Amino acid sequence: MKTYRPWEPDRTYLLPPSTLDWLPEDHLALFILDVLDQLDLGPIEDRIQERDPRGEKPYSPRMLVALLLYGYSVGVFSSRRLAQATWTDLGARVIAAEEHPHFTTINRFRLDHHEALGGLFGQILAMCRRAGLVQLGHVAIDGTKIQANASKHKAMSYDRMKETEERLKAEVAALLAKADEVDRAEDAQFGVDNDGSSIPEELRRRETRLKRIREAKEALEKEAAEARRLELAEQAKRARTAAAMAPDAREAAKLTRRGDAREQAAKNVAAVAGVVPGAQDGLPFNSVPHEKDGTPKPKAQRNFTDPESRIMQSAGTFVQAYNCQIAVDEANQVIVAQVLTNQSPDCEHLQPLLEQVRGNLGATPTQATADAGYWTESNGQFCVNSGIDAYISTRRRRHEEPLDGTAPATPPPAGARTASGEAMEAKVTSEEGRKVYAKRKWTAEPVFGAIKEARGFRRFKLRGLRKARSEFGLVCTGHNLLKLWRAGK
Repeated sequence: MKTYRPWEPDRTYLLPPSTLDWLPEDHLALFILDVLDQLDLGPIEDRIQERDPRGEKPYSPRMLVALLLYGYSVGVFSSRRLAQATWTDLGARVIAAEEHPHFTTINRFRLDHHEALGGLFGQILAMCRRAGLVQLGHVAIDGTKIQANASKHKAMSYDRMKETEERLKAEVAALLAKADEVDRAEDAQFGVDNDGSSIPEELRRRETRLKRIREAKEALEKEAAEARRLELAEQAKRARTAAAMAPDAREAAKLTRRGDAREQAAKNVAAVAGVVPGAQDGLPFNSVPHEKDGTPKPKAQRNFTDPESRIMQSAGTFVQAYNCQIAVDEANQVIVAQVLTNQSPDCEHLQPLLEQVRGNLGATPTQATADAGYWTESNGQFCVNSGIDAYISTRRRRHEEPLDGTAPATPPPAGARTASGEAMEAKVTSEEGRKVYAKRKWTAEPVFGAIKEARGFRRFKLRGLRKARSEFGLVCTGHNLLKLWRAGK
C-alpha cells in the first residue's frame, strides 16, 4: 500500500524554531532585514524621540520601515493589506517578528515620516552603485501619468464655482425663509417645543456645500494670484538682466522702467496671494490659468479631494493624476533619478532629472535618450553644456517607422546650431543614432511596466504633491531593492 509523507497541521514543537527558519536564505524579506542594518533612519528616530516618553510603547520604527519597504517591493501598498500580510504572508510575518500592527498604525507612520521614507531612495541607490549595478553609460528618460487619490469628477471650474455659490446662496436664503414660515405656523398649531420639519437638515446640507465651494474658490483665487506674482517677478528679473546688457543708456533705462513696473505689479498682486506648494523648489509646477489681474480664468479648475493634483491626458483619456518621471541606467535598469510633479508636459522635467542624477551619484551619464515630449532647444543646449551625448527625438515616431538604417538620414542644414532641431533630428536618424535611440525601448519603458503592471501601482495612497512625491520615491526604492536583491541571488 502506498504511504505518504507525514502531514500534521496541528503539530507542536518542544522547542520553538526561529521565525527566520521559515524562509529560504535568499528570500526578499531576509534581504530587506540585512539592508535595514545599513540604512540611516536618524530622521525618523529623532522625530519619534521628540515625543512625550510616557504612554504605551510604540512599535519599532525599523520594523515598520522594513514592512513598508517589503510591501512596496512586492506590490502591497494598502495599509490594510499590509497589516493583513503580517498574518498571511510569511515574508511580512518574519519582518514583523510576530507583531501585528493595526493598519491605522502603519498608515499613520507612513504619513508622519513620508519625507524620510521617500529619502531612502538615495541610500538604496548608493548601495546599487557600490554593488556595480550603475554604470552611467546610457540613461533613458521616460514619464507616465499615475492617478492621484482623487476623482476627476470631484473637480470644479472657477466659473462654475461662482455660479454654484450664487445658486446655493439663493437656495439657502429661500430655505431659511421657508423654515421660518413653517416654524411660525407649527408654533401656532403645536406649540414652540414641537419639531416636525425636515427643512433644517436640508438646509445644513446646502450650507455645508456652500462652505466647501467658498473655501475652494478662495484657495483657487490665492493660487492664481501667486502664479501671477511669480510670473511678474520673472518678467522683472528678465527685464533687469536685459537692461544690464543693453547696448545704450536709452534702451537700458527703458528696460529698467519695465522691470520696475513688473516688480511693483508683483507686489500689488502679492497682497492677495497665498503660498503655492512646489513653486519655489526648482521643479515644474502647474500654475492656475489666470488673468492679468491675478484672478483665475473661468475654466481654471480645483479638485476638492486633492487640490494639488491635475487633470491630465493618459492613454487617450483624461485622469486626475500626477506626472511621474524617471531616469533609468541601461546596465541593470536601476532608477538613478525620479521626479513627480503636477505639470503635464514632459519637456520641463529633463533638466531636473539629469541634475538629480548628478546630485545622487556625483557624475552625469555619458549618453541620454528621451522621446519627442522632452525636446526643446534649451534642453538640447543643456545636454551640450553638461557634456552629455543626448539623443532626443524632435518629433513623434510611429512604431512601424524603421530604425534599422533602411530610412535615409537627413544631414543638418549648413550652419545649423549644435542644439538645433535640425542637428538633433539628423543625429537621431543617423546610423549610430538609431542604435542608441532604440535603447529606450528596453531601458526605461519596462521599468514603468514593472511598476504599474507587475506590482500594480496605478493609484497613489497619499494625497498632496509632497506626500505623493514621497510615495513615488518609496515605489522607486522598492524597484531598486528588487534589482539589488536579484543581483545577489
